[in-house]
Amino acid sequence: MLNKWKVLPLLVVFLLFSITAFADELFSLKGGYQLLSPEGSLAGTINGVGEEVDLERDLNLDDSESITAEIALKWGDSHFSFNYLPIGFSGTGILTIDGEFNGEPFSVDDVVKTDLDIDLYDIGYTYYLVNFDDLPTRFQLGLELAVKIVDVDMTFHDLTQDFVESESVTAPIPTIGARTRIALADFLGINGRIGYLEFDGNHFLDAEAQLEFSPIPMVGLYAGFRYFDLKIDEDDIFVETKFSGPFAGLLVRF
Repeated sequence: MLNKWKVLPLLVVFLLFSITAFADELFSLKGGYQLLSPEGSLAGTINGVGEEVDLERDLNLDDSESITAEIALKWGDSHFSFNYLPIGFSGTGILTIDGEFNGEPFSVDDVVKTDLDIDLYDIGYTYYLVNFDDLPTRFQLGLELAVKIVDVDMTFHDLTQDFVESESVTAPIPTIGARTRIALADFLGINGRIGYLEFDGNHFLDAEAQLEFSPIPMVGLYAGFRYFDLKIDEDDIFVETKFSGPFAGLLVRF
């Protein structure tokens, strides 16, 4: 009979290995860095009246450099995810048009300082219609339903006319789309997702592709490219923008 004190360490090692192998398919955490370049227009309106100003030509907004984070849970054919991305653009530009912002008049050649901050909360559920995860090359493809909660804060400071106007809005926008993953090997995989929906004058398109590389078990690197097309048309704020850019970071599975 084996000595129980010799068997116990073996059981502990086996249990830890089993938990790690099982959990590797369950939880993942990602944290990284996102660079986004803006284009489009915005306006502060009263009863729908207000002049759209161009983010690049008029406002000269800089790129957004910020962190991004994701928590994901995979359970059988289901995949749950929560993403958080803060987006911040700011700049000082010279206007090329006359108009109004929240009833305040501005003129050509006015110098304006603008801050546009967007907090994006992305909650998604995917059901894999195709789930070949036990083959040498794994392939998953599923339908994804998501809710994008978009929290927008905008400040428009006309330095020439000496007025400051601020607006904010929070808009939950549901999207429907697809998610896929191709694992070329245990340490190398490609992910992609896309979601879109338009309703009540608002729309949201979110698409991304990323490469995951895990040179050691449970820890790895990822990098990719993301594209947004966002329109929010509410009572006193109008934002129609497109953001795109690369991202990269670290991932942990457990």
